[in-house]
Amino acid sequence: MKSRWSFVIAFYCSIYLAQLVYGKAVLDQNAEESQSSNSQVIQQRIGFDVIDDHHHSHHHYHEDHDPGFWKKKLIWKEGWKKIWKPSKKQIWKPSWKQIWKPIWVPTKVPVWRDVQVPAWKQIFKPVWQPIKVPAWKEIQVPDWKRIWVPVWKEVKVEAWKEIQVPAWKQYWLPERIKVGIPGEKYLGQDHHGWEYTSHDLWKSKIVWKSHWKKIWKPAKKQIWVPKKKLDWREDWKQIWRPEKKQIWVDSKKLVWKEAWKQIYKHSKKLDYEDSKRLEWKSAWKQTWIPGWKEIWVPAWKKIWRPVWISEWFPSPDHHDHIHHDHIHHDHVVSHDWDRKDTEIKPPLIDKSSSKSIIHPEEQKSS
Repeated sequence: MKSRWSFVIAFYCSIYLAQLVYGKAVLDQNAEESQSSNSQVIQQRIGFDVIDDHHHSHHHYHEDHDPGFWKKKLIWKEGWKKIWKPSKKQIWKPSWKQIWKPIWVPTKVPVWRDVQVPAWKQIFKPVWQPIKVPAWKEIQVPDWKRIWVPVWKEVKVEAWKEIQVPAWKQYWLPERIKVGIPGEKYLGQDHHGWEYTSHDLWKSKIVWKSHWKKIWKPAKKQIWVPKKKLDWREDWKQIWRPEKKQIWVDSKKLVWKEAWKQIYKHSKKLDYEDSKRLEWKSAWKQTWIPGWKEIWVPAWKKIWRPVWISEWFPSPDHHDHIHHDHIHHDHVVSHDWDRKDTEIKPPLIDKSSSKSIIHPEEQKSS
């Protein structure tokens, strides 16, 4: 951990030293540029001084022949000023859009199920009826006879089973709460006669709150249990058949008796099973819409600054002095003497305020 902090401190120290070195280099460069500009200004001034000395020497040389005087004059020079004007910048603002999302909703759908329902069917059961039949005496021959024997057949029958199902039971429990008593209550007085009262008293109150608990209650459920059913099965039995002597012997006659038998037949039962249904749910989605923001942007405004210059005026009563002044003026112009007071400056128009600015000289003349 200490090594990490030392590395961070060293990194920031190196950045600080680099900024100091860069700032010193920029200052030195600015100083060199200022010195070069000052030298150029001094050279220009020296040139003007030479011209001025020549003019003064020429003036002193012609002082007796061309009297005149120097006069300061205020002129206006063009310049530019940085200003800030309002503008608009496009931004994106959050907005909410309503959309619809598909969801699955649980529902119940009707279906038909195959079930077995009990019914009654008419049947005919064999019954042996005793009769007298002719037979041959004491002559017995073996023979096979078909008979019906009872058998137990296992079937499913409907039954009900006791089960426990969950349920909710509501019960009430007492709870003690605090209830405020408005007003004041007199408590009595002490042996000095001071009376005592109390404010904002509380009293206890019992309320009954509802609660629910889970219980189990008995119910019945339909089941199918196995059961034995008596049925008749075909079989063959060996008997002795009489011959040659006819006698009347006891016998049995098979007759069919009508009866009813419980059966189960197929049927359709309407039932409801769980399913899902597709629905559309309303929701909100965040979107971005374009908007405009008021900002300030830099611009340049044209201004006029006052500058004082020296101008030579000849005497009004000497014509040769005026002619000499014209020659001298041409000589000064040849030495880059910039006279801008003779030019007519157009009025400035401020785009931000949409108003025209009157030139100072026109305002002065007006």
